[in-house]
Amino acid sequence: MNDYINEEVYVDQPPGFEDHKYPNHVFKLKKALYGLKQAPRQWYERLSNFLLSHGYERGMVDKTLFIKKSNAEIILVQIYVDDIIFGAIQDRLCEEFVAVMKGEFEMSMMGELSFFLGLQVKQTKNGIFLSQSKYCKEIFKKFEMESCKEASTPMPSSCYMDADVAGKSVDQTKFRD
Repeated sequence: MNDYINEEVYVDQPPGFEDHKYPNHVFKLKKALYGLKQAPRQWYERLSNFLLSHGYERGMVDKTLFIKKSNAEIILVQIYVDDIIFGAIQDRLCEEFVAVMKGEFEMSMMGELSFFLGLQVKQTKNGIFLSQSKYCKEIFKKFEMESCKEASTPMPSSCYMDADVAGKSVDQTKFRD
């Protein structure tokens, strides 16, 4: 998220990096700092341009989803702030993605996905299982409800969901700072 910025941004001298010759001076940033309001937008712009230039297509509904198709092969790349989640049926596609990304960006691989946006993710030979039990326990603890009794939630047991191919595009500007 330390990408170049298009606007002029000045910051106070950070503790430990003060210039004793000029104690009242500020620094002009050349790159966005992590935590700076402009940083995520600059990072996303650079990353999305890079992916698009490498044959990925942006999702029609979710603009942070990137898809690359080649014959019967497909790789999906999901961006969330400074996290990248990617997957493909063929391991080779994931290995190629990592190599291309490491060639352009400074990044670290954290391994197989286990938590994402409050979801626990468990991958087995039988499939991928999602759970929010850890998140729920944290909420119960936060509101001192750990000793409450459980109750079933009435919900249809068989629900058919299909792809919304003609999905309505989301206006990204409504969700920005």
